[in-house]
Amino acid sequence: MSKGSDLLVAALENEGVDRIFGIPGEENLDVVESLRTSKIELVLTRHEQAAAFMAATHGRLTGRPGVCISTLGPGALNFTTGAAYAHLGAMPMLMITGQKPIMSARQARFQIVDIIGAMRPVTKMTRQIVSAASIPTIVRDAFRVATEERPGPVHLELPEDIAAETADVALVPSHPIDRPVAAPAAIERAAAMILAAKRPLIMIGAAGNRPRLVEPLSDFVRRTRIPFFNTQMGKGAVTGGSNLYLGTAALSERDYVHEAIDRADLIISIGHDTVEKPPFLMGQVAGGPKVIHVGYVSASVEQVFHPDAEVVGDIGATVTALADRLGGRLDPDQGMLGLRQQILERINDRAEEDRFPVTPQRLVHDVRAVMPEDGIVCLDNGMYKIWFARNYRTHVANTLLLDNALATMGAGLPSAMMAALLHPGRRVLAVCGDGGFMMNSQEMETAVRLGLNLVVLILDDSAYGMIRWKQAVDEFADYGMTFGNPDFVAYANSYGATGHRVTAVRDLAPTLEAAFKAGGVHLVAVPIDYSENTRVLIQELHHKVSDIEPAE
Repeated sequence: MSKGSDLLVAALENEGVDRIFGIPGEENLDVVESLRTSKIELVLTRHEQAAAFMAATHGRLTGRPGVCISTLGPGALNFTTGAAYAHLGAMPMLMITGQKPIMSARQARFQIVDIIGAMRPVTKMTRQIVSAASIPTIVRDAFRVATEERPGPVHLELPEDIAAETADVALVPSHPIDRPVAAPAAIERAAAMILAAKRPLIMIGAAGNRPRLVEPLSDFVRRTRIPFFNTQMGKGAVTGGSNLYLGTAALSERDYVHEAIDRADLIISIGHDTVEKPPFLMGQVAGGPKVIHVGYVSASVEQVFHPDAEVVGDIGATVTALADRLGGRLDPDQGMLGLRQQILERINDRAEEDRFPVTPQRLVHDVRAVMPEDGIVCLDNGMYKIWFARNYRTHVANTLLLDNALATMGAGLPSAMMAALLHPGRRVLAVCGDGGFMMNSQEMETAVRLGLNLVVLILDDSAYGMIRWKQAVDEFADYGMTFGNPDFVAYANSYGATGHRVTAVRDLAPTLEAAFKAGGVHLVAVPIDYSENTRVLIQELHHKVSDIEPAE
């Protein structure tokens, strides 16, 4: 006979779980005791939201669900933003929350909230466990649901008395699951459309950036020689410095890459997920490019995305089959490749600008200079994300982690912590605006306690810069978006990290390099100036690449 909590932990071990993130409460104490004698490490965080972000990032980087734990009520509700982050971002994750005993009510309704109901809109599955004997099957099913396409978060609520209940039941073994393959007719139809096109263009979206797709997609581009661009969350899906890369759709329209989109007569959309901000807007009238949707699941038809053909099935198998039919039969459109040079030159303009406070282009340039090809940059959400999406070249998959789905602030530091835990031998950099950093800045203590090697770059403009930019774009007055900041150097030092402040643009790259070489947790604060770039970006949105003169 085993306690329910022992069965839960054994079932998690059976799934290969090695860490659980979170803040347990009194309703989880049986689970905590079971974890104490297990092979699973309990990683205590300072806020449940950060634990959820870390678990979601584990799923994003490995393809295996990360696991987080909280108590009932307020602790469980703090998971909901992380759940939405994983749900929109298609990251497999398991959340375990406690609950008061369900066979008695000695505390009436103290702290009790309908967490099952609260989790339903932001998870793939949410269940209360009502008997210890059901735990092995429920856990196995939870992992299956979390990982099958489309991946995402699942939630299990374990009441205190069920955790203490005993049962005699065996674990449920996992087994490989092969993904369905697209119908041959659909593949043949797509191949015929591509061969008939004069100016085909590949777009790689969020679902094209699964860890298992790196080689098939990279091989597809090499064999077909079709120019490609990517959405923000599709960035880095193709390895190596390809001369077919046209850029990243950091905006929905009128950005540099949209000249290539306008030129195309066919877009092969691989793994586009409409939870992302649209990379381009499909018109409702004839004359635009045809679109083929290649995905694990059917396309979500939206006003701005309504493909002309679909190839639904395992993406890796689909692109390999398409390459077999297309390889050697296509020649890149020279006009598209010529446009590529203009696009890349334009986005690299001002990359070595010496103004201070630092400009976004110089910031991206210096970060790229200190990060090796396999270094991982984890972005929070803010104005700077546009420039990292546009200007930061990736050569290894999953080395620029950004969120273009929920696009929540506060995730940058926890996601970087998870990356550093998974890849202790690689450089990991969190890039956070001052607003986003302060939403989970308490996790600096967690990073120090875990002994991570991590550099946190804080972009200090004392404002919610993205919304301030939107105010300017919409010609509203500059109002209500500024705030004061702590002394970030002293703040970092108070947690046992090492703080640095950059006071000249020439010092940014050397400061980052020195922090990485020293090891441990470092915070580097640098003032940033968006004002001139806001003006230029507004101007650029109303012109084509060929129309824009270099900025003074």
